[in-house]
Amino acid sequence: MPSRTAARERPAYRCSECGNTVPKWVGRCPECQAWGTIDEVGAGPVALKQVGPGPVTSPARPIGEVDVRAAKARPTGVEELDRVLGGGLVPGAVLLLAGEPGVGKSTLLLEVAHRYAAAGGPPALVVTGEESAAQVRLRADRTDRLHDALYLAAETDLSAVLGHVEAVSPGLLVVDSVQTISSPALDSAPGSVTQVRAVTAALIASAKARNMATILVGHVTKDGNVAGPRVLEHLVDVVLHFEGERHSTLRLVRAVKNRYGPSDEVGCFEMHDRGIRGLADPSGLFLTRHSEAVPGTCVSVLVEGVRPMLAEVQALVAPSPLPTPRRAVSGLDSARVAMILAVTDRRGRVRLAEKDVYTATVGGAKVTEPACDLAIALAVASAASDQALPPDLVAIGELGLSGDVRRVGGVERRLAEAARLGFKQALVPSGSVERKPAGIRVTEVDDIRAALGHAFSATMRSLS
Repeated sequence: MPSRTAARERPAYRCSECGNTVPKWVGRCPECQAWGTIDEVGAGPVALKQVGPGPVTSPARPIGEVDVRAAKARPTGVEELDRVLGGGLVPGAVLLLAGEPGVGKSTLLLEVAHRYAAAGGPPALVVTGEESAAQVRLRADRTDRLHDALYLAAETDLSAVLGHVEAVSPGLLVVDSVQTISSPALDSAPGSVTQVRAVTAALIASAKARNMATILVGHVTKDGNVAGPRVLEHLVDVVLHFEGERHSTLRLVRAVKNRYGPSDEVGCFEMHDRGIRGLADPSGLFLTRHSEAVPGTCVSVLVEGVRPMLAEVQALVAPSPLPTPRRAVSGLDSARVAMILAVTDRRGRVRLAEKDVYTATVGGAKVTEPACDLAIALAVASAASDQALPPDLVAIGELGLSGDVRRVGGVERRLAEAARLGFKQALVPSGSVERKPAGIRVTEVDDIRAALGHAFSATMRSLS
């Protein structure tokens, strides 16, 4: 009779893209949906041994008796990052910061490490696997981020990284990046699924054992997702995305996952010659100040997390020499703009069938919120009639296919922000405002036709 602790051999199959393991070969990975990525990785023992009770690290206690002081967040000194993190870095927490090459991840984290070291307490350690120590030192000289409690090492071996942690005993560890670190216990190349998973697990274990805050820099794919296995995002405590256009100075940090704070908050930064700085009031970057009103522009109010921000939408409408008129967008969702143009043409009676239509945002802002639908429609109508909208007008509302203006959340907060920045008029969906902020005249509209009439009634005849 075979022993219950015996093990039988069974072939294993693993996806080279996401690391998912399946019991048999399939053409398409059921986890990441990639084709042709399942490979046999050899036979592995399937243990049949039963697991019984064992020793515990600490006894279970009533939740009210658990000490929360060890998990109190420590501010980083970078207010915009603290806003996203929910107050700062929690000791023992592991963060993953992902972003495209050249967006400013290393610059931001050098700033964070410098602020952490300058605040007193345990030192900060930055381990770079993509640059030499001299290159990072040059950036620190340029941005004036030198401090005696800020340590720097250039390593790509996991054992060496853990050795530096043992020697320095930092309160904050920054690893740039996790895809460049490899474990000598594995034969696979750095950046592979197996290596990334093993390196991340080892660094997380070290962070939890030492109560050390750790920030891992991650690469992204061409689709904007974090490179490596999906399990990487499950292992860490916080996942942040660092976004920005190369031609723009604006940078945004978005929280995708946060075990210690809100997961819908956004931090705004501006890149400059001496590094990066937070923007407590970024609305000015998304607006264009004209000496006089210009046709084809309209302002709306976005809500990023809990923060309202004003954004300007611009449109240009011109006769098309092509059988199929061109539709071009920048900073907007092309599918949603196409729908808005159809609604504006059909329900608003703004003739666009034989016109090229170009729409864009100002300052590199990416607008995907439906609350800006009405502003896009008004900007297009303004460009089509060559009639400028009032420069102190903001438009807030989602458009339906029937031409109705639908309610959106946080209208009163949006109006208060517009009034603070000097706007005097607002178009909003009907029934969306209970208390109107002082200093701004609010007009409620039911549909796009009513919105166009209130915005510029003198031009309605030319639009029909």
